[in-house]
Amino acid sequence: MTELLNLINNFQVLDLETEQAISRYFVEERFEKNEVIIREGKICSKIYFIKSGLVRRFCLEGGIEVTKWIYTDNQFITSLSSFFEKKPSFETFQASEETIVYSLSYHDEQILLEYPLFAKFHIKLLRLYLSKLNEFHHLYASMNAKEKYLYLLNLLPQIILKAKLKHVASLIGVSPETLSRIRSEIT
Repeated sequence: MTELLNLINNFQVLDLETEQAISRYFVEERFEKNEVIIREGKICSKIYFIKSGLVRRFCLEGGIEVTKWIYTDNQFITSLSSFFEKKPSFETFQASEETIVYSLSYHDEQILLEYPLFAKFHIKLLRLYLSKLNEFHHLYASMNAKEKYLYLLNLLPQIILKAKLKHVASLIGVSPETLSRIRSEIT
């Protein structure tokens, strides 16, 4: 729980009462390698904070799994429209290795939002994520495959170090063979 509380306190300093409530409502869960955390077509009722591990978010496009993102330690994950709007998820989240998370149910999130300092954190985090998402999509869309790989390598090396080559290739939109050529050009 220390990792989660440290991250939250970096955004918004909490009082003891709020920290205790967070510790009470977030629940530790473990997922084995390849275990599905959030399933396409089902309503996602939790938000997760990755204590340790690796999670891949993907969609089926023409019957093929297309990796949309790969998450590592100290990141929050959820199917946003499913969690916030109670719609079936259009994406799947799967543990790529043994993964330990702290989960928070939608119901318990509503309780925590009654704590002013948690609510402030929540707003700050959502604003940052929306800003980063907007910036990322603007930059990433204009990059070629080599630039995307270098972007991940420089800013998010955990993805490159921990994820399967085929998932990184899918994320940047190339075949594993093309990614191998890009990697050999760089080294």
